[in-house]
Amino acid sequence: MPMKENQEMNPPVGDKTALVTIIGRPSAGKSTFLNTAAGEPVSIVSAIPQTTRNAIRGIVNTSLGQLVFVDTPGYHESDKKMNLRMRNIVSDQLDNADAILYVIDSTRTCGDEEKQITQLLKGHESKIVVAVNKTDESRSIPQHVRKFVSEQLPEIPAKRVFETSAKEDKGINEVLRALYDIAPVAPHLYPEEYYTDQEVDFRIAEVIREQAINRLEEEVPHCIYVQIADMEMRSPTKMWCRAFLCVEKESQKGIVIGKGAQMIKTIRVESIKALRKIFDYKIDLDLQVKVDKNWRQNDLRLNKLLK
Repeated sequence: MPMKENQEMNPPVGDKTALVTIIGRPSAGKSTFLNTAAGEPVSIVSAIPQTTRNAIRGIVNTSLGQLVFVDTPGYHESDKKMNLRMRNIVSDQLDNADAILYVIDSTRTCGDEEKQITQLLKGHESKIVVAVNKTDESRSIPQHVRKFVSEQLPEIPAKRVFETSAKEDKGINEVLRALYDIAPVAPHLYPEEYYTDQEVDFRIAEVIREQAINRLEEEVPHCIYVQIADMEMRSPTKMWCRAFLCVEKESQKGIVIGKGAQMIKTIRVESIKALRKIFDYKIDLDLQVKVDKNWRQNDLRLNKLLK
């Protein structure tokens, strides 16, 4: 599991502990908030909606205590099988949470999907903190969001609604303090040096997927998953890994490979660069593309991918 370095130079972690579920619409900035708060690239980020597919854990340790964030997939209305699975992941996380961080994009109008989220949150108001995000953008309308929250979730006090910019690291500390106010005194869930509980193969797969979806267009990013076929430590400082970028159709395979195999080469090289920033050993990546026809309709495949 990835760990922070130089922990001995940080102050002791306080005695509060909370499992915090992050909820919000796709592209509200949930993953960016988590990465900024944790100070490490815990959850992949893209302009493509619904980049996050699993419940991703990021751990924040401070002098006040330990907050274990669970970054959930963006919640939105859809009857597609994969989207329904991701919505269930969101719902399941709320009941187990000690606190809930509701992230709202202040550049968008609060419509029906936002109302569906507030309906889901009813009954949990005592443990909700709201982050009115993206207030650094010119299109931001935080007053509209505040009015929406006061109407839909009137039991949440105004002092637990904060204007933030996860991208610019503004308002994050205020949100964290409010979550610590809710957090109970309890044993820590993870050692202080950990910033995520993700296994190595999952981290590698997510980095590859991030590099791929940020370079591909149209529907292709949604049709991709990464399969780690094999990993082997070949020395204390070097790991070998074979991975497959899997797509749904033969035509998509050609797009991912690119002219003269340039696209897949770029994805591989940039993935290796990103992985070097995470792990303290070099990863030699063998990256290939294959077709897994209509995998988003395959229950067995979805059971493995969406957890």
